[in-house]
Amino acid sequence: MELFAAWWPSHALNAVVLALGFLLMLLVLIQRGKGGGLAGAFGGAGGSSPFGSRAADQFVKITLWLAGVWVLVIMIHVKVVKYDTETEKTKSVLTSTN
Repeated sequence: MELFAAWWPSHALNAVVLALGFLLMLLVLIQRGKGGGLAGAFGGAGGSSPFGSRAADQFVKITLWLAGVWVLVIMIHVKVVKYDTETEKTKSVLTSTN
């Protein structure tokens, strides 16, 4: 079994999941805090947003859509990896019987 023997879409989807996760983290960090929370505990400005109050609503919508896309890509990635694993099992069974 080789290290990079997996089907290439599996690696591509893994990179997409990581990139979307990183974007989600950045979006959450940009958003305005709703209360004291951690931003207030560490001395941050809990009630201000660097992009204004209207942008805060848009960031919430973008974050929710991006989270939905992230979950969808993860579900697709699970299916691709499952297919890849089943294909590898079939190949190994066929080569061991011959």
